[in-house]
Amino acid sequence: MITIKEVNNFVDSIRFTEFPNKLYKKVEAFVPALSIDERNVFNKKTNPVHEYCDSIRFLAYNDGKLVGRIAGIINHKLNKAFDKKEVRFSRIDMIDDIEVTKALIKSVQDWGTKEGMTDIIGPIGFTDLDRQGLLVEGFDQLNMFITVYNHPYYKEHLEQLGFEKDVDWVEKQIMWPTEVSDKVKRGAEIARKRYGYRLIKVKKKKELFKYIYEAFAMYNVAFEELYGFFPITDKVMDYYIKQMIMIVQLEYIWFVLDKEDKIVGFTVIMPSLAKVNKKNNGHLFPFGIFRLLRGLKKYDVIDLYFIAVDPKHQGHGIIALMFEDGIITGAKHGVKFAESGPELEENIAIQNQWKSFDFNEHKRRRCYKKKI
Repeated sequence: MITIKEVNNFVDSIRFTEFPNKLYKKVEAFVPALSIDERNVFNKKTNPVHEYCDSIRFLAYNDGKLVGRIAGIINHKLNKAFDKKEVRFSRIDMIDDIEVTKALIKSVQDWGTKEGMTDIIGPIGFTDLDRQGLLVEGFDQLNMFITVYNHPYYKEHLEQLGFEKDVDWVEKQIMWPTEVSDKVKRGAEIARKRYGYRLIKVKKKKELFKYIYEAFAMYNVAFEELYGFFPITDKVMDYYIKQMIMIVQLEYIWFVLDKEDKIVGFTVIMPSLAKVNKKNNGHLFPFGIFRLLRGLKKYDVIDLYFIAVDPKHQGHGIIALMFEDGIITGAKHGVKFAESGPELEENIAIQNQWKSFDFNEHKRRRCYKKKI
């Protein structure tokens, strides 16, 4: 018999976080999330997004054995701004049993209905910087440190339960050039000479704070039209900055300023931590932190976390300006390829930027929707 239990104590929180690590222990493509971050993201005391979001977590048991998990999220500000009544589901994992999936989804639907919601979408997180999208293609490809992995039967279960595609993200494996192409050089030169843009790279982490908040404010503007996006507050910015400040690599962060010294472009890339975190099974202690720090120094894959350009300045060579230095930096470290991360298939601007690169579109993710 399947029973559902709400997560409301530390022990259950651990079980919730560790369940996928056990479920996918022998799957080569699976990369766990960082466990401490996964616990904190649902902690109402530590994650300031709960100032305008509600969340809930459930565990599924079958005859006393843990067989699944799911989280529910309601973003009240987003719902009010767009006149929606959506509950989101996130962190869904389960064994290959449609009855387990049905019970998990029902738990979130019932919670959403109680809160006045009429639609359910997912998997999608609190913000655009959270984990989102069900893997529907590329099950044999190594997952990224910042994305989720799942078996093919997840898609089959959701569609059996009446869910339909709402939107897809695609991911690319980009062959990293060993030298800057003439096209990128020309674009960067136009950005500098015609438009007066200049590239900024800081040398000390404390210098980041001179630019980072303005950069995230621009990020809010750049992504405001994208699916499921809602601007993040200063407190939420602080939350994500605190998560990343220890491991961020300054040579892979670019700010672009215009003639008035306002930030119009912002990019963050990281050495891939997928293999390191897989070996750590998502844990920093007792030895995981040392493997992680070594992984930041020795790597041949980089992850493109995001590229943000102010819409008023798009098409003026800003991306080329950042790529010019990015290609040189990656080549210096012997980078073989980059993982693009999830990109909306309908975002033509982001898709077009890769046309001058050799790449393989090797993964696809989906957000589903359904009336409750």
